[in-house]
Amino acid sequence: MMNHEVTMSTAADPPAVRSESNRGKLVVALLFAAAIGAFFYFDLGRYLSLDSLKANRDSLLAFTETHYAASVAIFIAAYCLLVAASLPGAVFFTLAGGFLFGSALGTVYVNLGATSGATLAFLTARYLLRDWVEEKFGGRLAPLQQGFADNAFSYLMTLRLIPLFPFFVVNMACGLTRVRLATYVTATAIGIIPGSFVFAYAGRQIGTISSLKEIASPNVLIAFTLLGLLALVPIVYQKLTAKKPAVQ
Repeated sequence: MMNHEVTMSTAADPPAVRSESNRGKLVVALLFAAAIGAFFYFDLGRYLSLDSLKANRDSLLAFTETHYAASVAIFIAAYCLLVAASLPGAVFFTLAGGFLFGSALGTVYVNLGATSGATLAFLTARYLLRDWVEEKFGGRLAPLQQGFADNAFSYLMTLRLIPLFPFFVVNMACGLTRVRLATYVTATAIGIIPGSFVFAYAGRQIGTISSLKEIASPNVLIAFTLLGLLALVPIVYQKLTAKKPAVQ
């Protein structure tokens, strides 16, 4: 029913309203395209590597110690923009956060930047594409949409905890669903804490790390996977109890 209402509402909008909406979407899409293009054109990704962090650690530490508040603000804002534009390199930002601010505060600042950026990516995908997806595939996706919305928190926690699912894919895909913004933000903020802490903690020993594989060891990945599956327990329990026949 909700799908038909969305489709009918979109179709019933006056041409002037639809035109204004389309212009707004075009502007947002161009801004994101410009940000992504600038990132690759100026090869900014070269600064987001383990070697780059090691080479610049003294100057980064000196700046942070001298301008702590500004460093925190720049770090959170840059992390937010990186995630919002779905650009690579967030893991190195997390390492830098731990290295510069410590494992605990680094995790907090990473969480603020990553959650803010993920929320922007979520809202952008919803603004640009959800109406189109609802209109084209609403009937076929309705059961999936409803099932995800009913158990959004548990599903999102699983997606955030298990490292098999790319962060930016989850951000964009969730924007096309009917999950509530508050649920998305809460599950994201909580779900990324374990991974953020592991990499922020590793950032304290950045001088001794030669590869990301040393951080994301099989044991760590298994632990994250188990945590992610644990988040599905309420859904499994709900489905099992729902199938039980009523006691006469």
